[in-house]
Amino acid sequence: MGGNVIITPKQRITSKTPLHSERSVILQKGFSICQIPTPFFALEMDPNPKSYPLLSYVMSRLPSIGPSKLASAPDSDPGFDLEQPPPVPNPSSPSSSTNPPQIVDQMPYLSHPNVLASMAHSVSDVAQTRSVLQTLGPRPDHEVVDMARSKLGEIEAGLSKSLEELVLSPRPVDVDRLEWRSHLADKEQQIRQQAEKEKSIYKSILQLDEMHEAYGKLLREAEDRLVKIYEKAGKVAENTEVVEEVNAEVVGVLEEAQGRGLERVDLSGKKLRFLPEAFGKISGLVLLNLSSNQLVVIPDSIAGLEKLEELNLSSNLLESLPDSIGLLQNLKILDVSGNKLNALPDTICHCRSLIELDVSFNSLSHLPTNLGNELGNLLRLSFHLNKIRSLPTSVGEMRSLRFLDAHFNELCGLPDEIGRLTNLEILNLSSNFTDLRELPDTIGELTNLKELDLSNNQIQALPDTFGRLDKLTKLNLEQNPIVIPPLEIVNQGVDAVKTFMAKRWLDILVEEERKCMQEVNEQAQTGWLTRSTSWLKNYASVVSERVSSYLGAAEGSRRDPYLDEPR
Repeated sequence: MGGNVIITPKQRITSKTPLHSERSVILQKGFSICQIPTPFFALEMDPNPKSYPLLSYVMSRLPSIGPSKLASAPDSDPGFDLEQPPPVPNPSSPSSSTNPPQIVDQMPYLSHPNVLASMAHSVSDVAQTRSVLQTLGPRPDHEVVDMARSKLGEIEAGLSKSLEELVLSPRPVDVDRLEWRSHLADKEQQIRQQAEKEKSIYKSILQLDEMHEAYGKLLREAEDRLVKIYEKAGKVAENTEVVEEVNAEVVGVLEEAQGRGLERVDLSGKKLRFLPEAFGKISGLVLLNLSSNQLVVIPDSIAGLEKLEELNLSSNLLESLPDSIGLLQNLKILDVSGNKLNALPDTICHCRSLIELDVSFNSLSHLPTNLGNELGNLLRLSFHLNKIRSLPTSVGEMRSLRFLDAHFNELCGLPDEIGRLTNLEILNLSSNFTDLRELPDTIGELTNLKELDLSNNQIQALPDTFGRLDKLTKLNLEQNPIVIPPLEIVNQGVDAVKTFMAKRWLDILVEEERKCMQEVNEQAQTGWLTRSTSWLKNYASVVSERVSSYLGAAEGSRRDPYLDEPR
């Protein structure tokens, strides 16, 4: 990192801080070049107990074991480790024997001192890395990382253009060749130094993100090590009865698939906790319904379902989707609503046959940057009941989109590119509450829009182009501090609103035309005066030349002949 990133904000940016493009996203008032607002970062550094149960438990026990067994920082206090959560009571002690931790109930070998000591020693690198990352700062937000990559590309392109212009610049005739080369070398060095200065902050963001990515990999490796240590101790925690029940449900499907080609499988509501890898071998499957189960993970082998067109994973416990989902080239309908997803894999953009995508009722904070660039066939997109603050600008490339549901999020606004969705018929932006305050003028370009819900926001004025929505038949503006149009117009219905806004737009155009004509007239008058002045100057110049010529000739005719006589 070279000391480039020091996260010490002088003032906190609240969760309501709007997102901006360019460096203003990074460089807010009150922050130095390396001070980055907290809303653009994920603050969690501790291992998630659900994803890393063993690692989370062992790290919480480190203070009770003692630093001498951890090979960690030598300066730590033997009685208390600042890098770890408060110690969990020892399940073998009388005070906690009545309520031992749940993981110890499932994995009793964790209470063995030797097993716990071995595990604590194996995760010392995690504790040390966590300490370093706490000093450097939390992980940058997905959108900030994408913006940093984009800005680096822009700076590189600008650098190339500047160097090209420098090389092609002509040498002044009065400058020596060697001196000119020296000047070019100095100028090139200045340009490169300026570019490196501009790139430094964006490089720092990417480096910090890479460190956190490496930390995530370290957590996974540490969890794997702990599992192996526990297995060597002779105990693997599994609920055998549940596994046998799941196998009985799934094995029947797998056996049937071997006997004949299955196209449709419905295992919804079967209380499934995992899906066998063998499911990926049912290559002829067209529809798979796994909704309303207890699935925590989907195996990578799902990529083997080459003919799959509809996949329903709604109402499970999924925290992520496998990257291999992008290999489902024939997938048309994907429903992952009602899970615990924090992000969608970027590879989901490769499912170019998708026409319906439902990711609602999750914990998403953003959508993939290139979602719109790749999913040009999408007709329906639902991501309501999430925590999304902004839409990627690529959303404007979804030219086929007809239905967009974004209610109950944290949207601060819409990108101008939203106006390109000329086939959009239904748009729901309700219940973004205090975050959504205005709409872009390009909303008026949604010429096929029929239904628009803007209720429960903080919109005070509709855009001036709103009157162009000729096909709009349903409009909900309830629970907004609306001023334009006036409330009495709003209460008269959608037609009254469209008429009012159309007249307002016409008045604006007339006023702009009047101002434009006034400027043209002023420029015309100014141009006449300029031409008159120029003519007078030219006339005066000609007269002056003629007078000078006449005077010169007259002066020569009066010359004394005596002066011309030879001496």
